[in-house]
Amino acid sequence: MIDHSSGKLRAMDPGRGASDMISELLLGMRLVGLHYRRVQMTAPFGVRFDAEPGSAQFHFVVRGPVYVRCDSGTQRMLETGDAVLLPRASRHEMVSSPELEAFDITRFQAVEICRQVDAIHACKQEAANGDSSLFFSGCMKFDLGSMGMLIPMMPEIIHVDTLLAKSPEILPMLEAMEREISRERAGYGAIVTRLADVVSASIVRGWVECGCGDASGWVDALRDPRLGRVINALHRDPGRNWTVASMAAEMGASRSVFAERFLDMTGVTPLRYVADLRMRLATQWIRQDNLSVDAVASRLGYASAAAFSRAFKRVTGTSPGEVRRG
Repeated sequence: MIDHSSGKLRAMDPGRGASDMISELLLGMRLVGLHYRRVQMTAPFGVRFDAEPGSAQFHFVVRGPVYVRCDSGTQRMLETGDAVLLPRASRHEMVSSPELEAFDITRFQAVEICRQVDAIHACKQEAANGDSSLFFSGCMKFDLGSMGMLIPMMPEIIHVDTLLAKSPEILPMLEAMEREISRERAGYGAIVTRLADVVSASIVRGWVECGCGDASGWVDALRDPRLGRVINALHRDPGRNWTVASMAAEMGASRSVFAERFLDMTGVTPLRYVADLRMRLATQWIRQDNLSVDAVASRLGYASAAAFSRAFKRVTGTSPGEVRRG
């Protein structure tokens, strides 16, 4: 479930989460709603959603079909009841037919339903409800915390259909969304945004639990009892003075055996993994939690803010100050 006071996904089974690294890391997932739209249009239509760095875009089709089309060329036809999540909120379009031109969503007249929720109604006057397409969209700030390395590995579009067999709990939530959006009862805007948040979080969890697609090597590393113990230790204490030797000791292997296995399973060297983890956490603490550079440097075990800033720029290509300014 989503804890709306913190924007975090809570583990469904606290006992299991203590021993399952993946569940533990999912505790750091945050989806914070930015803007939602109920869109009803008569074909032919095409609307464009610009890229939103650091965000995810969710679409649920109440009445279709509607095509989602990405600048990369990726395209999906969404039938009634379909939902998709674009984890990186890349520029994309929702169109009634694949060949149609699309126009920026902000060009269409919108009416505010409630805070953060608008309605766009662009239907021919003579068209009945059954002759128009209807979908609900949400843009959410998306943060996976210490699992941030997974976001670039995620597919451009995650289709809920591919997850329902393993995550059947998503289906009744989609059915509840369909009822709320179709009937427009009092207060439906607030209810459907909460449902959209939970469904989006469930899609991410479903993708992780289904093996993470092309990121499966990293997940396999987590599930390896000995290597997973090392990764768990890194995430629990990123500020420790980690060396290849100390990580190998956590695994109970020689440095050479550990380093080779770590690289084979994760695709990066152990020290590179530590550096990337620290800088992802630093970026989150600076940008979202508004911590000072001194506080971040101390948390991550650097002797000084200057030493941390040099390491940060070496890994990320930018300075902590530039991250803070956005």
